[in-house]
Amino acid sequence: MLAYLIFPFIWLSQLSTAAEIGWSADRPLTWSDYKAKPDPSSGAAASTATFLGFDYQYRNRTLTYKITNTLSPDRSWGRHKTAYILAHEQGHFDIAEIYARKLYQRMSKYKPGKNFQKDLGQIYENVSNEKAVYQQQYDRETNHSIKTDEQAAWLKKIAEELKATEEWKDYPRR
Repeated sequence: MLAYLIFPFIWLSQLSTAAEIGWSADRPLTWSDYKAKPDPSSGAAASTATFLGFDYQYRNRTLTYKITNTLSPDRSWGRHKTAYILAHEQGHFDIAEIYARKLYQRMSKYKPGKNFQKDLGQIYENVSNEKAVYQQQYDRETNHSIKTDEQAAWLKKIAEELKATEEWKDYPRR
């Protein structure tokens, strides 16, 4: 049996004309990665569009999968392009990386059964929802980086979580 689980976010990310940028500890974001025009209806200083991708293949009772964490330059924009704001946006990309690793951690423990499609969809949905909640908490507690002390504390917390999930950093990628 051959099966694929491809979520709409993968399709959406393929609509970009600029190449997606994969997360890397060796390549922090730069403002040149932000190609979109600022949203005139938004009061935000910047917006970082990240995509947590997951697709799989199940053949001959063997499950293989790929996980991606990318930034879409065509959907990311900056209105106030300062180093401070960029650090906040990097925090969003780093949070997405933490959850790509958590997805890998959960997938590495999964053994496919007869409901594998439903199971995989649920695993992905759970991790995606947790990521969304965490991203919202980051913005809420820092007031989108306006609260400088909270922002500094969050960047430290994110760095600690990246370190704590290092065991899962080598997830299968495209």
